[in-house]
Amino acid sequence: MKTKVVVVEDEPLLLMMAVEIVEEAGFEALEARDADEALLLLETVPGIRILLTDIDMPGSMDGLKLARAVRDRWPPVEIIVVSGMKQPDADELPERGIFFAKPYDVGKLSDALVRMAA
Repeated sequence: MKTKVVVVEDEPLLLMMAVEIVEEAGFEALEARDADEALLLLETVPGIRILLTDIDMPGSMDGLKLARAVRDRWPPVEIIVVSGMKQPDADELPERGIFFAKPYDVGKLSDALVRMAA
């Protein structure tokens, strides 16, 4: 069974690209367009291991708030935060969370996913 990764991105083209990266790295990608969709997936789909979220998105919370909520509710879930707009300070990321600036290096992102799933 493939490791499940929730990919949260509100821009359709960037969502497609991120899903492709996740799938080419050998994982199952579950798409969410905002934090609410991501939380619903985490609540209803068993076995999600990784969250890959953009920071800037519409809805009830941004990606940093989502990452902190996921860390609090699902501590084993690994977290990757991405953004083309801002670089969060280290204390803004949840414990074990990592950040990639957009445009991200596909190889480095794939390597991070593989490490997190191991």
